[in-house]
Amino acid sequence: MTENTRSTPLDALTGAGVAVWLDDLSRDRLRTGNLDDLTRTRRVVGVTTNPTIFAGALAGGDAYDEQLVALAAAGLDPEAAVQAITTDDVRAAADVLAPVHAATDGVDGRVSLEVDPRLARDADATLAQARILWTRVGRPNLFIKIPATEQGLPAIIGALGAGISVNVTLIFSLERYRAVLDAHLSGLEAAHAAGLPLAPIASVASFFVSRVDAAIDRRLDALGTPAAAALRGQAAIANARLAYGIFAEVLASDRWRRLADLGARPQRPLWASTGVKDTAYPDTRYVDELVVAGVVNTMPAATLEAVADHGDIRGDTVTGTQDAAAKVLAGLAELGIEIDDVTAALEAEGLVKFEKSWAELLATVADGLAKAAPPASPAVAAQDRPIA
Repeated sequence: MTENTRSTPLDALTGAGVAVWLDDLSRDRLRTGNLDDLTRTRRVVGVTTNPTIFAGALAGGDAYDEQLVALAAAGLDPEAAVQAITTDDVRAAADVLAPVHAATDGVDGRVSLEVDPRLARDADATLAQARILWTRVGRPNLFIKIPATEQGLPAIIGALGAGISVNVTLIFSLERYRAVLDAHLSGLEAAHAAGLPLAPIASVASFFVSRVDAAIDRRLDALGTPAAAALRGQAAIANARLAYGIFAEVLASDRWRRLADLGARPQRPLWASTGVKDTAYPDTRYVDELVVAGVVNTMPAATLEAVADHGDIRGDTVTGTQDAAAKVLAGLAELGIEIDDVTAALEAEGLVKFEKSWAELLATVADGLAKAAPPASPAVAAQDRPIA
């Protein structure tokens, strides 16, 4: 129960079997104890991060100034400094959530750290960095985030096969989600073949929601017909509900049952991008309409607070909805809107956004290192003067 013993919609959401995660992390949240508070007052049992989140954290306030001084004194370049800063934050968050991890037998209490998004189409480089980050953070409740590009699928298999827990991110399409689920099974099979225990190897598949509506609603608005208006705001939830149906199919397969008998845990669907982008919709829409046991919903802070205040949790809103969801996508196709085209564009757009955020993060750290660098000694300064 939350503070003051007052039941909130977040309690109902947790009671319905949905794991509540926070889609945010900063040094301030760690230093002030805010993250720990959220585990007690907001039912938060996990944290996700991405380059945009870290770029925002580094750009605001002075929480990182002391570390930047130390990193500058050590002579680290911006790339190495970014890795030091982000792994320190994630390690600290993992320690905060360690009691949750223990209490849930390793299911929750997880913190995600993403590989450099510029490597998203290079499986070998992605896997190499995944190994480095996994070792550097050194916590069993870490998830390494790997984008679900076609080229990234072998890296997902390789990481899981090496015993690294993985959060597969940037999933938009049902076809790609099937490939991700297959990669999860292949990775676990490789781990078993290598003699690794399967129970400690965890994974989630981050299926993005609100961005789908934002993209498709623009196309529907451009059509301007009654039929188009009737489908506005339905695509994202329909797409996610169909994804859950695929997940359920995999859990019913003989291939999964063999792995489960060896101690494997399912790759839970994680609803990402759950902040509402269109103010015409309820601000808790992508939480209320995607309630089903065994999934994760990772929320920006504003969405988390909105759900705590006025979420409309009505129990399971996913099971048995697949036929209706399929009709939504069929209706879009009749209007000439092919969701596969939209999701392919969203994946490419998502990678560009993360690469831009990564560049901003590097620039912010480079600027911080320059400002924090110790002044050159007079002798060094004299050596640097041009010869007359």
